[in-house]
Amino acid sequence: METQDVKELVRQKYSEIATQDKEAKESSCCGSGCCSTEVYNIMADDYTQLEGYNPDADLGLGCGLPTQFAKIRQGDAVIDLGSGAGNDAFIARHETGEMGKVIGIDFTPAMIERARINAEKRGFNNVEFRQGDIEKMPVTANTADVIVSNCVLNLVPNKDAVIKEIYRVLKPGGHFSISDIVLEGELPKQIKEAAEMYAGCVAGAIQKQVYMELIEANGFTNITIQKDKAIIIPDDILSQYLSADQITAFKQSGTGIRSITVYAEKPAEAKACCGPDCCN
Repeated sequence: METQDVKELVRQKYSEIATQDKEAKESSCCGSGCCSTEVYNIMADDYTQLEGYNPDADLGLGCGLPTQFAKIRQGDAVIDLGSGAGNDAFIARHETGEMGKVIGIDFTPAMIERARINAEKRGFNNVEFRQGDIEKMPVTANTADVIVSNCVLNLVPNKDAVIKEIYRVLKPGGHFSISDIVLEGELPKQIKEAAEMYAGCVAGAIQKQVYMELIEANGFTNITIQKDKAIIIPDDILSQYLSADQITAFKQSGTGIRSITVYAEKPAEAKACCGPDCCN
């Protein structure tokens, strides 16, 4: 798919999720069963025990718990990439406190509207949601102490651009904790070309090694994998794209679909960003 087609697919799918009732979220992507009601929560982790959790903001779309690992301190400025209905942003707000600031960025207008409603209900005047493309964030340079994101970069065509933007908007000495889907080995062509599997956070994933190399190449240090778990796609999902023999071959191929949570720091003496190639 062309870049613009990918973005429109993601916008449409997540608009549907944003406007559906909580009881109807079986059709949502990533953790909420992008292709079948039987795969509900195959990726999502349990947020309910985290301080600051708000059920209204949890659409089951994540693949990790980045805020749990993000080392957010009181008074920090935090940016949540792909903020959805506000789930991670509200947990980050609990950690940063009333003296801190949380900015959620999301590509989908319906998600922004839903998140703002959730924030208004709770009287959170230090949580802000901005519509924008995380390949070109609506944020000035050196703004954030911490950046979090949950199962979003796999949906973005130009992952290198996003990582460059993360570097730009982090303060020198700031850091990120990002949960995302990566691959070890190659997906079958039928899965890679399936629109639903792209919106479902699988087909757009890149190789784990390439993902880590992109982070390092853009100047980040102290890169650490904080959590690594296998994602198993049920046969009822695979059978929509593969024959029985192909499913067997896929399982025997050694290809792994993994959810990783990655931590990295922008050096305290980071060079100033002065152009599109400033982080090279």
